[in-house]
Amino acid sequence: MKSILEKIVAAKKAEVEERKSLYPEKLLERSLFFETKSVSLRQYLLRTDLQGIIAEFKRKSPSKGMINEFAQVETTTLGYMQAGASALSVLTDNQFFGGSNEDLSKARKFNFCPILRKDFIIDPYQLIEAKSIGADAILLIAAILKKSEIESLGKQALELGLEVLLELHDVEEIEKIPDFEVIIGVNNRNLKTMTTTIETALLMSKKLPVANLKVAESGITDASVLCSLKQSGYQGFLIGEQFMKHRRPELGCKKMIEAIKQTKPC
Repeated sequence: MKSILEKIVAAKKAEVEERKSLYPEKLLERSLFFETKSVSLRQYLLRTDLQGIIAEFKRKSPSKGMINEFAQVETTTLGYMQAGASALSVLTDNQFFGGSNEDLSKARKFNFCPILRKDFIIDPYQLIEAKSIGADAILLIAAILKKSEIESLGKQALELGLEVLLELHDVEEIEKIPDFEVIIGVNNRNLKTMTTTIETALLMSKKLPVANLKVAESGITDASVLCSLKQSGYQGFLIGEQFMKHRRPELGCKKMIEAIKQTKPC
């Protein structure tokens, strides 16, 4: 029986082939966003006047089902940035997460900040696509890619001006980190059981290369959790569901950032 990740990758392969025929690379390269200089996710995560939060727009997920089907991209992403988020993450997978490329392009039109395209990147075509819809950074998931694929896709992304967030889930995947500069994300969600524990990020922080900027993903439920991760060496914190479960996600983001500022040490 296929795992949910295997199902997603199989569906993504079929989707990419279809999109290649509908939207050839030459067409994507005519996008207004394609020649626009990217905004650096790395630089924004290192800003001392911000808290390092990458606020995510996500309607649903395979593990939780529908989280927030009524949130609007424009209102939510603008609200995130006004609340003090460092960057945005936008899900563009439709079948499993209810997102779209149009969601990211809308966020781009309303915000001057780094935007991470959150999707399952398996083909160079998706890098061209990411640039064409206004993304500044892309996610590469170590669990679905060989090290050689990470190196190839990562180098092509950098050539396009896109930064790379490489997502790891366990210690075994550390050997897939390439020699060139990537941001390392540690996802606290176990892809086999779909359970979440921040112990994953806390334990892995000691084993990750010192030179790489680090982002903790999933399971960040309050300011105290974020601060403990910051004390362990993480500079970025990707938070989606915790905000999106609010009727107005941007208010959930604002509340957490206010709490972080009052938490000592953080």
